[in-house]
Amino acid sequence: MTRPLDARALRDLVLDPGSWKTWDSPVTVGDVSPEYAAELARAAEKSHQDEAIITGEGLLRGRRVAVIAGEFGFLAGSIGVAAAERLITAVERATDEGLPLLAAPVSGGTRMQEGTVAFLQMIGITAAIARHKEAGLPYLVYLRHPTFGGVLASWGSTGHVTIAEPGASIGFLGARVYEALYGEPFPEGVQTAENLAAHGLIDAVVPHEEIADVADRALRVLAARQTWHRDVADAEPPRREDGTDADDPEDHRSAWDVVTASRREERPGVRRLLRTAATDIVGLSGTGAGEKDPGLLLALARFGGAPCVVLGQDRRGQSLSAPLGPAALREARRGMRLAAELRLPLVTLIDTPGAALSKEAEEGGLAAEIARCLQDLVVLKAPTLAVLLGQGTGGGALALVPADRVLAAANGWLGPLPPEGASAIVHRTVDRADEMAASQGVRATDLWRAGIVDRVVPERPDAADEPVEFCQRLGRVLGEELANLLGRDDGERLRSRLHRYRHLGR
Repeated sequence: MTRPLDARALRDLVLDPGSWKTWDSPVTVGDVSPEYAAELARAAEKSHQDEAIITGEGLLRGRRVAVIAGEFGFLAGSIGVAAAERLITAVERATDEGLPLLAAPVSGGTRMQEGTVAFLQMIGITAAIARHKEAGLPYLVYLRHPTFGGVLASWGSTGHVTIAEPGASIGFLGARVYEALYGEPFPEGVQTAENLAAHGLIDAVVPHEEIADVADRALRVLAARQTWHRDVADAEPPRREDGTDADDPEDHRSAWDVVTASRREERPGVRRLLRTAATDIVGLSGTGAGEKDPGLLLALARFGGAPCVVLGQDRRGQSLSAPLGPAALREARRGMRLAAELRLPLVTLIDTPGAALSKEAEEGGLAAEIARCLQDLVVLKAPTLAVLLGQGTGGGALALVPADRVLAAANGWLGPLPPEGASAIVHRTVDRADEMAASQGVRATDLWRAGIVDRVVPERPDAADEPVEFCQRLGRVLGEELANLLGRDDGERLRSRLHRYRHLGR
């Protein structure tokens, strides 16, 4: 396990040298028992802190940020009334001053010496952070060893991005309490940072020396809503040959040729696109509720300087044995909430052979998750941009299609089933899949002519044969599209989106 750092050492490691300014006022000890007063005095002497929380501000790579951090040396970082007051006051000040908030919890939980009144402080803390997020301000969390109880169940679990210290013990119920209550030890390996990351409860496990870099990249995206004009000014604009709305993407390839091209093993997917064409990438992981699906990639990124939340169906993580499941769509909905809270554009990259058809998918609520994705996307207040990157099969693709703007790669396509499945329904054989693909109008060309797709990004002749060039081309187009969406009035953009899907095909 990484050697734990106290609050001050961690603060000095992450913030720019000499930039720290404390927000803390001296703590006044109220009417408490002599025994508890003695405990507080010993804790202060031992930790050289007057409470279990320190707050203040500093610079992170030149950016002004607010900080709230726990100090385990003071009564195991437990939260009582005074600590909660200090924490809430700092969160409110960060909100009033429009600052991103960095939190570094470490705690055994609620302060037992103060009883139920201390326990209920978690409500006020959570409310303050909720108001901070409602203001569209970033909240980043770094969970340290150990973080337990009410602290994890309040300000430790509500970050836009949540990372943790390697080897940190993190959980709700302390192992000692569990053993006392149930007479047996808590199972090993459950309450670790690494296990939480594996189950999609936190985004990553990050060593101390990398915290500043991760936080800086995240804030370049999360806090860019006000600075995007400046950030996109120097971006490379699309070239004439990158395709425009007005270009008729005349395509002499058959629909079946397009479907076949989209299935090529060498075809670039979302990961190749991000590596080639995006900057400031911060990978997120899971639903935050104990699920993650390798078929979906969730990330923060910028294209051409424009910030966005990326939801990408990862062709590498999907197979016949591990198709896209309901957990992937719940993870997608986490990305939608993130975009809404921070008023960031949402980019969905569609590339799936289809969602899971199984007992597990049915019992996991696949159809309901598709419906919820559609509902969330159609009325999302954030700008939205969908890209048919490759295969667009069935409900798994449909769930991420609704958007202000819809783009397609030249060999991207969209259909209610794989053409083989449509052929089996209509002709009771898969042998007429090519005919079904043609008759259903699944090609990017057909979709453009039907008004479903706004812009087709060329492939010359196939992205699998020019992966770098294609990704760069699509990256330039995404940068321009995102900048245009950010420049539109929110109300007008939403009305236009609703009108589009109300009158589609009519």
